Amino acid sequence: MEEIKIFSPATVANVACGFDVLGFCLDTIGDHMVVRKTLEKGIKITEIEGFDLPFEATENVAGVSALALIEDAKPNCGFEIEIYKNIKPGSGIGSSSASASGSVFAINELLGKPYNKTQLTYFAMQGEKMASQSEHADNLAPGIFGGFTLVKSINPLEILELPTPKDLYAVIVHPQIEIKTSEARAMLPNNVPLIDAIIQWANVGSFVHALHTSNYGLIQRSLQDIVIEPYRKRLIPHFSQVKSESMKAGALGCAISGSGPSMFALSHGLENAKKIELAMKKVYSNTQIDLETYVSKINTKGIKIL
Repeated sequence: MEEIKIFSPATVANVACGFDVLGFCLDTIGDHMVVRKTLEKGIKITEIEGFDLPFEATENVAGVSALALIEDAKPNCGFEIEIYKNIKPGSGIGSSSASASGSVFAINELLGKPYNKTQLTYFAMQGEKMASQSEHADNLAPGIFGGFTLVKSINPLEILELPTPKDLYAVIVHPQIEIKTSEARAMLPNNVPLIDAIIQWANVGSFVHALHTSNYGLIQRSLQDIVIEPYRKRLIPHFSQVKSESMKAGALGCAISGSGPSMFALSHGLENAKKIELAMKKVYSNTQIDLETYVSKINTKGIKIL
Protein backbone atom coordinates (compact mmCIF):
# COMPACT_ATOMS: atom_id res chain seq x y z
CA MET A 1 0.00 0.00 0.00
CA GLU A 2 1.45 3.32 -1.14
CA GLU A 3 -1.38 5.67 -0.11
CA ILE A 4 -4.15 5.70 2.49
CA LYS A 5 -7.16 7.91 3.26
CA ILE A 6 -8.52 8.00 6.79
CA PHE A 7 -11.24 9.54 8.94
CA SER A 8 -9.76 10.85 12.19
CA PRO A 9 -12.63 11.54 14.57
CA ALA A 10 -13.33 14.27 17.09
CA THR A 11 -13.16 13.26 20.73
CA VAL A 12 -14.35 14.43 24.13
CA ALA A 13 -11.78 14.59 26.92
CA ASN A 14 -12.12 14.84 30.71
CA VAL A 15 -15.75 13.58 30.61
CA ALA A 16 -16.68 15.71 33.64
CA CYS A 17 -15.06 13.84 36.54
CA GLY A 18 -12.04 12.43 34.67
CA PHE A 19 -9.72 15.41 34.12
CA ASP A 20 -6.77 14.38 31.91
CA VAL A 21 -7.61 10.66 32.13
CA LEU A 22 -11.06 9.95 30.63
CA GLY A 23 -12.15 10.39 27.02
CA PHE A 24 -14.55 9.07 24.39
CA CYS A 25 -14.71 9.03 20.60
CA LEU A 26 -17.32 10.68 18.35
CA ASP A 27 -18.58 9.46 14.99
CA THR A 28 -20.29 12.31 13.17
CA ILE A 29 -17.46 14.83 13.01
CA GLY A 30 -13.78 14.38 12.17
CA ASP A 31 -10.97 15.22 9.80
CA HIS A 32 -10.03 13.45 6.58
CA MET A 33 -6.35 12.84 5.92
CA VAL A 34 -4.46 11.36 2.98
CA VAL A 35 -0.94 10.03 3.54
CA ARG A 36 1.29 8.57 0.85
CA LYS A 37 4.80 7.19 0.64
CA THR A 38 7.49 9.22 -1.15
CA LEU A 39 10.98 8.38 -2.34
CA GLU A 40 12.36 11.44 -0.55
CA LYS A 41 12.73 10.77 3.17
CA GLY A 42 11.12 12.96 5.80
CA ILE A 43 7.65 14.45 6.30
CA LYS A 44 6.00 16.98 4.00
CA ILE A 45 2.56 18.51 4.49
CA THR A 46 1.35 19.27 0.98
CA GLU A 47 -2.31 20.23 1.45
CA ILE A 48 -4.39 21.79 4.24
CA GLU A 49 -8.03 22.68 3.72
CA GLY A 50 -10.57 24.05 6.18
CA PHE A 51 -8.41 26.16 8.48
CA ASP A 52 -5.19 28.16 8.29
CA LEU A 53 -2.54 25.90 9.82
CA PRO A 54 1.24 25.73 9.29
CA PHE A 55 2.62 23.60 6.46
CA GLU A 56 6.04 23.27 8.13
CA ALA A 57 6.15 19.76 9.63
CA THR A 58 7.94 20.89 12.78
CA GLU A 59 5.20 23.46 13.46
CA ASN A 60 2.15 21.29 12.71
CA VAL A 61 0.96 18.69 15.24
CA ALA A 62 0.43 16.10 12.49
CA GLY A 63 4.00 16.67 11.32
CA VAL A 64 5.54 16.60 14.80
CA SER A 65 3.90 13.29 15.70
CA ALA A 66 4.81 11.81 12.30
CA LEU A 67 8.43 12.91 12.75
CA ALA A 68 8.50 11.20 16.16
CA LEU A 69 7.34 7.95 14.57
CA ILE A 70 9.77 7.94 11.64
CA GLU A 71 12.67 8.87 13.92
CA ASP A 72 12.01 5.58 15.71
CA ALA A 73 11.01 3.48 12.67
CA LYS A 74 13.72 4.79 10.30
CA PRO A 75 11.81 3.78 7.14
CA ASN A 76 13.51 3.75 3.76
CA CYS A 77 11.01 6.30 2.45
CA GLY A 78 9.25 9.54 3.33
CA PHE A 79 5.61 10.61 3.58
CA GLU A 80 3.37 13.34 2.25
CA ILE A 81 0.37 14.37 4.34
CA GLU A 82 -2.85 16.05 3.19
CA ILE A 83 -5.15 17.39 5.91
CA TYR A 84 -8.82 18.15 5.27
CA LYS A 85 -9.80 19.82 8.53
CA ASN A 86 -13.39 19.72 9.70
CA ILE A 87 -12.73 20.09 13.43
CA LYS A 88 -12.19 23.74 14.26
CA PRO A 89 -8.96 24.42 16.19
CA GLY A 90 -9.70 25.53 19.74
CA SER A 91 -13.17 23.95 19.69
CA GLY A 92 -12.60 21.60 22.63
CA ILE A 93 -13.36 18.40 20.72
CA GLY A 94 -9.84 17.28 19.93
CA SER A 95 -8.85 19.18 16.79
CA SER A 96 -5.11 18.93 17.38
CA SER A 97 -5.34 15.34 18.59
CA ALA A 98 -7.21 14.28 15.44
CA SER A 99 -4.29 15.58 13.36
CA ALA A 100 -1.63 14.10 15.64
CA SER A 101 -3.21 10.66 15.91
CA GLY A 102 -4.32 10.53 12.28
CA SER A 103 -0.84 11.01 10.85
CA VAL A 104 0.77 8.28 12.98
CA PHE A 105 -2.11 5.86 12.40
CA ALA A 106 -1.85 6.29 8.62
CA ILE A 107 1.95 5.97 8.50
CA ASN A 108 1.78 2.87 10.69
CA GLU A 109 -0.67 1.29 8.23
CA LEU A 110 1.59 2.10 5.27
CA LEU A 111 4.55 0.53 7.07
CA GLY A 112 2.67 -2.71 7.74
CA LYS A 113 1.55 -1.90 11.32
CA PRO A 114 4.83 -2.33 13.25
CA TYR A 115 3.45 -0.36 16.23
CA ASN A 116 0.57 -1.11 18.59
CA LYS A 117 -2.07 1.42 19.65
CA THR A 118 -0.26 2.41 22.84
CA GLN A 119 2.92 3.14 20.90
CA LEU A 120 0.96 5.20 18.37
CA THR A 121 -0.54 7.18 21.25
CA TYR A 122 2.96 7.91 22.53
CA PHE A 123 4.09 9.27 19.14
CA ALA A 124 0.90 11.34 18.83
CA MET A 125 1.52 12.80 22.29
CA GLN A 126 4.62 14.52 20.93
CA GLY A 127 2.46 16.56 18.55
CA GLU A 128 -0.27 17.20 21.12
CA LYS A 129 2.33 18.43 23.60
CA MET A 130 3.29 21.19 21.17
CA ALA A 131 -0.35 22.29 20.83
CA SER A 132 -1.33 22.36 24.50
CA GLN A 133 2.04 22.89 26.22
CA SER A 134 1.44 19.77 28.32
CA GLU A 135 1.75 16.01 27.92
CA HIS A 136 -1.63 14.29 28.05
CA ALA A 137 -3.46 11.61 26.08
CA ASP A 138 -7.12 11.85 27.04
CA ASN A 139 -8.12 13.02 23.51
CA LEU A 140 -5.58 10.92 21.64
CA ALA A 141 -6.41 7.58 23.26
CA PRO A 142 -10.12 7.41 22.34
CA GLY A 143 -9.33 8.42 18.77
CA ILE A 144 -6.79 5.63 18.39
CA PHE A 145 -8.46 2.93 20.52
CA GLY A 146 -12.12 3.92 19.97
CA GLY A 147 -14.92 4.11 22.54
CA PHE A 148 -14.17 5.17 26.11
CA THR A 149 -10.60 5.09 27.36
CA LEU A 150 -8.85 5.80 30.64
CA VAL A 151 -5.22 6.93 30.72
CA LYS A 152 -3.87 4.89 33.63
CA SER A 153 -0.40 6.40 33.38
CA ILE A 154 1.64 8.73 31.18
CA ASN A 155 5.04 7.41 32.23
CA PRO A 156 5.00 4.56 31.46
CA LEU A 157 2.11 5.09 29.06
CA GLU A 158 -0.79 2.77 29.84
CA ILE A 159 -4.24 3.06 28.24
CA LEU A 160 -7.27 1.11 29.49
CA GLU A 161 -10.15 0.41 27.10
CA LEU A 162 -13.58 0.76 28.73
CA PRO A 163 -16.87 -0.72 27.49
CA THR A 164 -19.55 1.43 25.87
CA PRO A 165 -23.24 0.90 26.76
CA LYS A 166 -25.04 0.20 23.48
CA ASP A 167 -27.68 2.94 23.73
CA LEU A 168 -25.35 5.73 24.82
CA TYR A 169 -25.29 8.88 22.65
CA ALA A 170 -23.40 12.13 22.89
CA VAL A 171 -24.67 15.62 22.09
CA ILE A 172 -22.16 18.39 21.40
CA VAL A 173 -22.81 22.12 21.32
CA HIS A 174 -19.98 24.28 20.04
CA PRO A 175 -20.37 28.03 20.57
CA GLN A 176 -18.23 29.72 17.93
CA ILE A 177 -15.64 31.21 20.23
CA GLU A 178 -12.08 29.97 20.74
CA ILE A 179 -10.45 28.86 23.98
CA LYS A 180 -6.80 27.83 23.85
CA THR A 181 -6.03 24.68 25.84
CA SER A 182 -2.85 26.21 27.25
CA GLU A 183 -4.80 29.22 28.57
CA ALA A 184 -7.57 27.08 30.04
CA ARG A 185 -4.98 24.96 31.87
CA ALA A 186 -3.20 28.03 33.21
CA MET A 187 -6.27 29.13 35.18
CA LEU A 188 -6.54 25.89 37.18
CA PRO A 189 -5.46 25.69 40.84
CA ASN A 190 -2.32 23.82 41.87
CA ASN A 191 -3.98 22.45 44.99
CA VAL A 192 -7.37 20.84 45.54
CA PRO A 193 -9.12 20.46 48.94
CA LEU A 194 -9.02 16.85 50.14
CA ILE A 195 -12.79 16.59 50.44
CA ASP A 196 -13.21 17.68 46.80
CA ALA A 197 -10.57 15.19 45.65
CA ILE A 198 -12.36 12.36 47.48
CA ILE A 199 -15.68 13.20 45.83
CA GLN A 200 -14.02 13.49 42.41
CA TRP A 201 -12.21 10.16 42.46
CA ALA A 202 -15.34 8.46 43.80
CA ASN A 203 -17.17 9.82 40.75
CA VAL A 204 -14.46 8.50 38.41
CA GLY A 205 -14.61 5.02 39.95
CA SER A 206 -18.41 5.04 39.84
CA PHE A 207 -18.46 6.16 36.22
CA VAL A 208 -16.08 3.39 35.14
CA HIS A 209 -18.25 0.84 36.99
CA ALA A 210 -21.36 2.28 35.35
CA LEU A 211 -19.84 1.79 31.88
CA HIS A 212 -19.03 -1.83 32.70
CA THR A 213 -22.57 -2.51 33.93
CA SER A 214 -24.51 -0.24 31.52
CA ASN A 215 -26.00 1.43 34.58
CA TYR A 216 -27.41 4.67 33.15
CA GLY A 217 -28.61 5.89 36.53
CA LEU A 218 -25.11 5.56 37.96
CA ILE A 219 -23.68 7.31 34.88
CA GLN A 220 -25.95 10.24 35.70
CA ARG A 221 -24.90 10.32 39.36
CA SER A 222 -21.20 10.11 38.44
CA LEU A 223 -20.93 12.84 35.78
CA GLN A 224 -20.12 15.56 38.29
CA ASP A 225 -17.00 17.73 38.17
CA ILE A 226 -16.33 19.79 41.30
CA VAL A 227 -12.60 20.33 40.68
CA ILE A 228 -12.19 21.80 37.16
CA GLU A 229 -15.60 23.00 36.03
CA PRO A 230 -16.00 25.79 38.64
CA TYR A 231 -12.98 27.55 37.10
CA ARG A 232 -13.40 26.86 33.41
CA LYS A 233 -17.15 27.45 33.13
CA ARG A 234 -16.47 31.20 33.41
CA LEU A 235 -14.84 31.05 29.95
CA ILE A 236 -18.02 29.76 28.29
CA PRO A 237 -20.99 32.10 27.79
CA HIS A 238 -24.30 30.68 29.10
CA PHE A 239 -22.66 27.47 30.36
CA SER A 240 -24.83 27.12 33.48
CA GLN A 241 -28.04 27.63 31.51
CA VAL A 242 -27.01 25.08 28.86
CA LYS A 243 -26.27 22.55 31.59
CA SER A 244 -29.54 23.22 33.38
CA GLU A 245 -31.68 22.99 30.24
CA SER A 246 -29.87 19.83 29.08
CA MET A 247 -30.62 18.11 32.36
CA LYS A 248 -34.27 19.18 32.19
CA ALA A 249 -34.40 17.67 28.68
CA GLY A 250 -33.21 14.32 30.02
CA ALA A 251 -29.41 14.40 29.81
CA LEU A 252 -27.48 11.94 31.94
CA GLY A 253 -24.94 14.69 32.48
CA CYS A 254 -23.59 17.83 30.84
CA ALA A 255 -20.08 19.23 31.16
CA ILE A 256 -17.27 21.01 29.33
CA SER A 257 -15.67 19.06 26.50
CA GLY A 258 -11.92 19.21 26.96
CA SER A 259 -10.98 22.80 27.76
CA GLY A 260 -14.08 24.16 25.98
CA PRO A 261 -15.84 26.04 24.59
CA SER A 262 -17.73 22.95 23.39
CA MET A 263 -19.99 21.25 25.89
CA PHE A 264 -21.20 17.67 25.80
CA ALA A 265 -24.18 15.83 27.18
CA LEU A 266 -24.62 12.07 27.37
CA SER A 267 -28.00 10.58 26.58
CA HIS A 268 -29.74 7.23 26.94
CA GLY A 269 -31.04 6.77 23.41
CA LEU A 270 -31.14 8.77 20.18
CA GLU A 271 -34.62 10.26 20.62
CA ASN A 272 -33.61 11.75 23.96
CA ALA A 273 -30.36 13.05 22.44
CA LYS A 274 -32.31 15.03 19.84
CA LYS A 275 -34.40 16.66 22.58
CA ILE A 276 -31.23 17.64 24.41
CA GLU A 277 -29.79 19.12 21.20
CA LEU A 278 -32.89 21.31 20.78
CA ALA A 279 -32.65 22.46 24.40
CA MET A 280 -29.01 23.45 23.90
CA LYS A 281 -29.81 25.36 20.71
CA LYS A 282 -32.65 27.22 22.40
CA VAL A 283 -30.32 28.68 25.03
CA TYR A 284 -28.25 30.40 22.35
CA SER A 285 -31.18 31.34 20.08
CA ASN A 286 -31.53 34.80 21.60
CA THR A 287 -27.80 35.58 21.68
CA GLN A 288 -25.34 36.88 19.08
CA ILE A 289 -23.24 33.71 19.38
CA ASP A 290 -23.21 31.33 16.42
CA LEU A 291 -23.05 27.65 17.23
CA GLU A 292 -22.84 24.18 15.80
CA THR A 293 -24.35 21.05 17.31
CA TYR A 294 -23.75 17.36 16.73
CA VAL A 295 -25.50 14.20 17.83
CA SER A 296 -23.32 11.11 17.73
CA LYS A 297 -23.33 7.52 18.81
CA ILE A 298 -20.13 6.67 20.64
CA ASN A 299 -17.58 5.60 18.01
CA THR A 300 -16.14 2.31 19.27
CA LYS A 301 -13.75 1.84 16.32
CA GLY A 302 -11.76 5.10 16.46
CA ILE A 303 -9.85 6.17 13.35
CA LYS A 304 -11.25 4.55 10.21
CA ILE A 305 -9.68 3.69 6.85
CA LEU A 306 -11.82 5.10 4.03
